[in-house]
Amino acid sequence: MSKVTVVGAGNVGATGANIMAIKEVANEVVLIDIKEGLSEGKALDMFQTETLLDFDTKLTGVTNDYKATANSDVVVITSGIPRKPGMTREELIGVNAGIVKSVVSSIIEHSPNAILVIVSNPMDTMTYLAAKTSGLPKNHIIGMGGALDSSRFKCYLSKALNANINDIDGMVIGGHGDTTMLPLVSKASYKGLPVCNFASKETLDQVVADTMVGGATLTKLLGTSAWYAPGAALAMVVESILQDQKKMIPSCVYLDGEYGLNDICIGVPAVIGRNGVEKIVEIELNEEEKAKFAASAEAVAKTNAILKEINAL
Repeated sequence: MSKVTVVGAGNVGATGANIMAIKEVANEVVLIDIKEGLSEGKALDMFQTETLLDFDTKLTGVTNDYKATANSDVVVITSGIPRKPGMTREELIGVNAGIVKSVVSSIIEHSPNAILVIVSNPMDTMTYLAAKTSGLPKNHIIGMGGALDSSRFKCYLSKALNANINDIDGMVIGGHGDTTMLPLVSKASYKGLPVCNFASKETLDQVVADTMVGGATLTKLLGTSAWYAPGAALAMVVESILQDQKKMIPSCVYLDGEYGLNDICIGVPAVIGRNGVEKIVEIELNEEEKAKFAASAEAVAKTNAILKEINAL
């Protein structure tokens, strides 16, 4: 029997919960929110699709009742204010740090062995906050940013190459921010062949630029943060954990010497399985990528420093 809790029944959390329920990733999916009736309503709505879609996941929706989350194997934290048009993820830190810290404390009280998947923004810094304050093993804290950014990278590569998206592979490392992420063109491939065989440098540079503003583009179009792809990305990470799939997923993880970095959570390729982060994979970066990754880490560390300034650490 497996149980997953999603904290935050907004668009991203509810979409992720719905996907996990339909795919029967866990036996039970709990949705919790501070807004009265929101989780209950969304869980009931999802429950009414079970006979239509032929699945039987137990669905529970509660308002601020963390007892219902007890003994969760995985807890996804999406809570916090969403990014608004023109707002950077970094500007969210003041508000969301307090929310995430409170949520983590409540979760650990009832599920001391849970693996946490952090979605709240700014994601790298919220993951670091959870790693430093939860008391959980560092491999039990995973920030969900790279999975989403990599899916966007593959989307734009597919469009540029006019290729089937499932024949495209590519990953994004670094911070989960418009200026800090690093789409790795040198590692991207189309059916195993380098993408540079199929597109000009100019085209691939545009793919990178589009990927880096992927979230902001959707925020501008929708008037709020995206939810279909983020929900699917978090569901994929949870599925890899609960079903011990050991997928290599670019994830925000705590580094202790890997890539020459210490005491930071940032996106790198990681094998995700039943024990959370089972292996951090160190890949060869070219000189340009090394410089950009170092700059990304510096920017993330600078945002992390704000946690101390506001006494969140």
